[in-house]
Amino acid sequence: MTPSLGTAATLCVFVLTYAGIALGRAPGLRIDRAGIALVGASLTIAIGSLSLEEALQAIDLEALALLLGMMILVGQLRVSGFFDAVTRFVLHRVHSAPFLLIAIVLVTGFFSAFLVNDAICLVMAPLVIEVTRALRRNPVPYLLAVAMASNAGSAATFTGNPQNMIIGVSSHLAYRDFAARLAPAAIFALVATVALLALVHRQEFSRPFDAPEKPGRLRRHPRQLAKGVLVTLAVMAGFFAGIPIAEAALMGGSALLLSRAVNPHKLYAGIDGGLLLMFAGLFVVVASAEKVLLPHDLTAVVDRLHLENPWVLSGVTAALANLVSNVPAVLILKPFVMNLPDPDKAWRIVAMSSTFAGNLTLIGSIANLIVAERARKMGLTLTFSTYGKVGLPLTLISLAFGTWWLS
Repeated sequence: MTPSLGTAATLCVFVLTYAGIALGRAPGLRIDRAGIALVGASLTIAIGSLSLEEALQAIDLEALALLLGMMILVGQLRVSGFFDAVTRFVLHRVHSAPFLLIAIVLVTGFFSAFLVNDAICLVMAPLVIEVTRALRRNPVPYLLAVAMASNAGSAATFTGNPQNMIIGVSSHLAYRDFAARLAPAAIFALVATVALLALVHRQEFSRPFDAPEKPGRLRRHPRQLAKGVLVTLAVMAGFFAGIPIAEAALMGGSALLLSRAVNPHKLYAGIDGGLLLMFAGLFVVVASAEKVLLPHDLTAVVDRLHLENPWVLSGVTAALANLVSNVPAVLILKPFVMNLPDPDKAWRIVAMSSTFAGNLTLIGSIANLIVAERARKMGLTLTFSTYGKVGLPLTLISLAFGTWWLS
């Protein structure tokens, strides 16, 4: 294949792969995002953009190990009844609608900061629906709180969401330093979430608070709960102590598999194999673009954007995250960020803006889609307009504050 033809073919595969990732499907086919990424990776090898050896080397096993370890940790906490117990403990002790909203935002935001926010939404959405129905409240504003707080809170650390995990592995920033810089922006976004939901849905939060119905029986396993909590705390301590985050997460997840009581398949059920596969495929597709496309005019075009300006970088990241989703956006920006004058600050801005941008629309992040799908299965509908009334101003406000703070 001639160089010009190879460049065109690589660009075509790159664009089609990311278009499919953005749409979530391929017209006429039942393939999903993971399959699209895998097909794109295979095509880069078929057209000669990368050899098989180069493709395998492009897959960041450290990022995949981090995500896998965190999925197992969350799976243990879910199976043991930890999230159910904490949520019920908090929600059944509030006595007004505004305090119920604050409790949901705090619980979701806190756990999303340290554990994968997608997994937190899987647990929180049905619990919130159950509680709000028992309290005879409209579940929709509280479900919006789950989705938006999970995005906002997850910006605080490397382990809050998949795109931050990639950044944590790629940037080599210290976990505690990253958290110290990003936590204030995440807290601001959580406060803004409460304020905007209370304002837009003020009719819901001005209604009298009814006495709750008797809650259903709580299912939990004390020994497994204690085991999950202790291992999770040990892993988090390792993060702050400076142990490589992938190593700490994988060791913690592996330790939880050593059990006489829990069938490991219950923990495997919490592992999102599709997400891991999508990551692997995208690593290969982006590596082929770096090798074939970057030596050409693309680098000059990007240079003219002046990504060294924090406001420009934040805007470009947010726009790209809504165009192709946040994980692919980070992978696209990775080679450019690494060559900026202050890559540490740039990585923080990319983490903040790619995460906060997920609150713009209902399809802005996987966490939002998880909440919407859980709601649909329980007879509720979250519409684009309902979401956008809060999501649009929340995104603009949180992006502006976050960029100012990190600049």
